[in-house]
Amino acid sequence: MADQNEVQRRYREFLDLMPLTLALAGLPASDHGKYYTEEQIETRLFAIRHAYKAARNMVREVVSK
Repeated sequence: MADQNEVQRRYREFLDLMPLTLALAGLPASDHGKYYTEEQIETRLFAIRHAYKAARNMVREVVSK
């Protein structure tokens, strides 16, 4: 049960950080009816992963002070 609670906590943290993450990543939305290629998606995922790490670290730093 503790594992399930940890998964839920981490999921909630992820969702709470998503707006900040997307703002930090600075990625534009796609045009209507236009889709990204596999390479473009990978590039965007790279940016989002790094932005998420930065957002998480920043929030933890602020909360711990």
